[in-house]
Amino acid sequence: MKRLTAYVSGSVQKTGYRAKVADFARMLGLKGTVENLDDSRVKILAEGNEDKLKWFEEAININDNLTQVSSIEREYSEPKGDFSRFYKLVEKGETDSRLDTAASHLNNLIGAVNNLNDNLGRKMDVMIDLQRETLNAQENLLEEVQESRKDLKGYLEQRFEKLESEVTEMRAALREKGII
Repeated sequence: MKRLTAYVSGSVQKTGYRAKVADFARMLGLKGTVENLDDSRVKILAEGNEDKLKWFEEAININDNLTQVSSIEREYSEPKGDFSRFYKLVEKGETDSRLDTAASHLNNLIGAVNNLNDNLGRKMDVMIDLQRETLNAQENLLEEVQESRKDLKGYLEQRFEKLESEVTEMRAALREKGII
């Protein structure tokens, strides 16, 4: 059994970091506390099995969309047995201010999603218009091809009739002369 005292720096306050730390500690069966300090760091006291504390150290080095751990100062000592479980320490009124902050973030997120929907809607309208134009152009091209085929067919029929007529005249002339 060991006691880990860790001071975590970075973007670790008002990001849900302490809740994640508490979840990791509870999953590993550690006991202790996690709290915000006035200097914008987070202090963690954790007691438990030395191997589990090593895993815990890795788990608390969080870098995601909100939380960015820049450094962790660690110190190991003998456990004091002060804790019955792992606690997240909060100051009076902290939960209320966090709810206000969360509401503000949610409001910004809703605005961003609405803007995204509006942009996508406009882009989809443009795409639909382009598809209509393409379909109209294809229909016009198809009509032109069909008319060209009719014209070509008529022209070829006339040419074949003329050729047949000329061949018939040539045969008649050759018969007249006794060549065939």
